[in-house]
Amino acid sequence: MISALLASSAGLFAQGDRKDKTPVTYEEMYDEPYSIHKLFVGITPLYGELFVTNVNAGFGMDVAYYHKDKADFRAQFRKTYSARFFDLARTQALNEQQTSVDNRAEVFNYFEIGGTWHIKDFEESSKTKMFLYKNSYKGNKWAARVPLNAEVPCKVRKIYGARLGGIIWDSATDLDRILESQNLTNTDLVNIANPEDVLPEKEFNSEGDLKDIHVFTNIATKGVYLGGSMTWIRNVAVNFDKFEEGVDDLILTAYFDLLYAPSIKVDDVVYTRKDELGNPIMGQTATYSVSPIKTKSFGFRVGIDGRFNRQLGWSYGAEAGYRPSIQGSTFYIMAKISFPVFGTNLDYKVESFGK
Repeated sequence: MISALLASSAGLFAQGDRKDKTPVTYEEMYDEPYSIHKLFVGITPLYGELFVTNVNAGFGMDVAYYHKDKADFRAQFRKTYSARFFDLARTQALNEQQTSVDNRAEVFNYFEIGGTWHIKDFEESSKTKMFLYKNSYKGNKWAARVPLNAEVPCKVRKIYGARLGGIIWDSATDLDRILESQNLTNTDLVNIANPEDVLPEKEFNSEGDLKDIHVFTNIATKGVYLGGSMTWIRNVAVNFDKFEEGVDDLILTAYFDLLYAPSIKVDDVVYTRKDELGNPIMGQTATYSVSPIKTKSFGFRVGIDGRFNRQLGWSYGAEAGYRPSIQGSTFYIMAKISFPVFGTNLDYKVESFGK
């Protein structure tokens, strides 16, 4: 044991006095943070969202467009692959609605579009770190290596922005949990056509046994966001002597938004009473109002978005906050990765000369 620790310590000291840790020279190829692609179109094969209203995961698409140094615009959509992967509230609703409420379970869908006005768009001197890599480092040799890095002077473009946009989303949700969190029960949901009739707590199953009625519904919101952002853009490449080229072309945005949804629609519950054998009773279908359920129209979020200034690249994003929804079910955390991301300058004009 002691021998192993001594050997490990010796290895660490050896790393601190590496023979390949020598100065490097480089030639700047370009350093132009204002020369980035205008349009980025990304495919999101997978995102994940821990949303109290409905835990979900799926696919999507996002688009970003930069209009000179004045503004940039973004649009995205996300939806689940299926009820089995991964739309938790919908999965539960489909399992329970065979013998419970008659509502159709909605697929989770999310749409967002907006823009950022560049309040201040300027350039500063900065530095970036680039890893030193050789083709001979491939495979296990690279995996077992602690890479060296070189600090390179560069320019960084900074943007202070004001954000504004709209958000629309809809989803199924577990009403049992919501009723419990708001100190309500099924009996607080009243028949719209007959106020003396309330939603039962239990019903008979096919074996003639009483069981709890599991209640699900759908929610749809339309809202806006207003906030601010800070963007850092580097677009530099250098040619190292004895190493491969180094590139830093990251476009990184951090943002904070206030969220407001003037329209939050929660579907009323449709239920058909059952007989003692669990069979639906003809003519005993009624709609029960969900008006006692409280919603929350205001929220906020913080997030980051990163992409690379390449014709073919990838991007990532993450955000967390409180999304307008049913009260007590607004918290969420979301992360996504997009690949591939296609970048273009939208400039297809070429010069022509007469013979």
